[in-house]
This record gives sequence, structure tokens and C-alpha cells, in this order.
Amino acid sequence: MTDGPSNPVLHKQLHPSLQLLLLIILTFFMLIIGLSISKFIIIHSYGANTFNSIMDPNNLANQSESVLWIFQLTTTTLPLLITPLFFSYIIMREPDQYLKTSFNFPWVLIAVVFFIMLFSNPLMEFIGNVNQAINLPQWMIEQEKQLQEASDDMLQMNSIWAMLFDLFLIGFLTAVAEEFLFRGCMQTIFTRWMKNKHAAIWTTAILFSAFHMEFFGFLPRLLLGVFFGYFVAWSGSVWTSVWAHFVNNGAVVIITYLFQHKLSNINPDANHNFTYVGYIISFIITLFLLFIYRYISNKRQLAEIHGEELG
Repeated sequence: MTDGPSNPVLHKQLHPSLQLLLLIILTFFMLIIGLSISKFIIIHSYGANTFNSIMDPNNLANQSESVLWIFQLTTTTLPLLITPLFFSYIIMREPDQYLKTSFNFPWVLIAVVFFIMLFSNPLMEFIGNVNQAINLPQWMIEQEKQLQEASDDMLQMNSIWAMLFDLFLIGFLTAVAEEFLFRGCMQTIFTRWMKNKHAAIWTTAILFSAFHMEFFGFLPRLLLGVFFGYFVAWSGSVWTSVWAHFVNNGAVVIITYLFQHKLSNINPDANHNFTYVGYIISFIITLFLLFIYRYISNKRQLAEIHGEELG
């Protein structure tokens, strides 16, 4: 993208710390706007009492499914989607650098990502069990319970159309919004600031997990964030992490739908309790698949560099 002389690219002028500050301020600003829109819609559609009630975390589980969806979309999903788009296109004016939306990556990585998400399930369960064994304050436990009940209400699917609706919003739209913000903009900023890809990936993953405010799932979500970060860093495209995020969220939606309609005995809320042998095998296979992912990505990059030198 070319910039006129009066409009230089901001990343060449602003220190990454200032870029991060701008991104955080913009995120909060968009969240506030989203909350205002949510307030307007809910009050005019359901009354002021409903809005006042949903603002109390203790009442989340008592809301109707439609109110919960309106609140989720307007206060979280859409603001998180608009923020990185506005930041990269309007403020920094380099969407390719900050969003990394190129499809120029080996498509076999899509299959590798799928198998990484599949075979890492026991490993995630083990880390989740470790996380849940941590003694947390009672208020965290209560908040987690309320959030889980609200999530269960939103995942009540009476038809396949409801399942497809949830699959689009929870699986795809949420994945795009969060990956554009965290693995696109934020990880790029941290990489330029820290000059260390690994530090940037882990820092972004920590903030990604903390943002969700789900304490019993902090460590598994942290590991997911690390996976997503390396997927983008190695492939150069955010779509690999969007796909991984979609597989993770979409699997929950589909398994929940099948369980609700008695088409499967797999309870998405139950701990499957793999054996330690299963955890070890999961760890080994996941590491092997990550190595394959990196090898394919590096091979493609080396081929492109060699081609440019020959050209």
C-alpha cells in the first residue's frame, strides 16, 4: 500500500508501546460503544429492568436466550471485530502487516491444524484438570458458575438451524474477531516491540486467556493461544489460527447439539479422564504435528526466497 507524503505509515513513526496503547484504548472505546448500543436495543425491546438485570453477573443465567445473544454480539463480538479492522485500515493503514489475511500458505496446513486440535484434546484436559485443582477465591468460583450457566443457555439448540446459527456466531465470527485482534494486531505489535517471536506469542496468549475472565479455563486457553500464535508466526497467515479457533469452538457447538438431541453420549461438560498414558501420547503426537506444521511452513518460505533470488 502506498501512502501520500502527508500521510506516512504510522508504524514507522510510533513506537510499538504506543501502538499497543492505541489498540487498548480503541478496544475499550469500541466496547463502550457496543455496551451503549446493547443498552438501547435491550431497553427498547425488553425494558429497562431487563438491561439492569443483565448487567448483574449473578442474573446472567436468568436471562432469555435472545437477550443473551444481543448482549454478547453488541458488547463483545462485534466490537472485537471492528477494533482490529479500524486499527489496521484507518489508524496504521497497513492491514496486510497487522491482520495477516493472506491466503498464500500451503493448504495442507489446514489438515495439519485439524489434527493438532484433535490429538491435543487429552493434553488440554490434563492442563484443565491442573487448572481446576488450583484453589481460587469464592467470588471467582461463583462468577465462573454464572458464566457457564449463561453459556449453556445460549447453546440451547432446538433445531439444526439453531446449531448452524451458533456454529456461525460462536465458531466462525468469534474466531475471526479474536484472531484478528490478538494474533493479528496484538501479536504483531509485541513482535516488533520485543524483537522476539516466542516472547510475543506467549505474551499475547496470556492476555488472550486473561481477557476471557474464565479462571478455571485459564491454562488450557493459554495453551490454545500459544498454538494459535505459532500457527500464524510460522505460516504468515491469520487464517490458520482462525481455522484452529473455529475447530475448537465449533466442536463444542456440534458435540453439544448431538448430546442435547441424544444423537451422541459424549457430554461436552464432562471430564473424559484420559489415562496418563493417553496424556503422554497426546503430548508426543501434538509435538510431532507441530514439527510437521513448522517444517511445511519453513519449506514453503525457503522455496519462495530461492525463487526470488533466481528471479
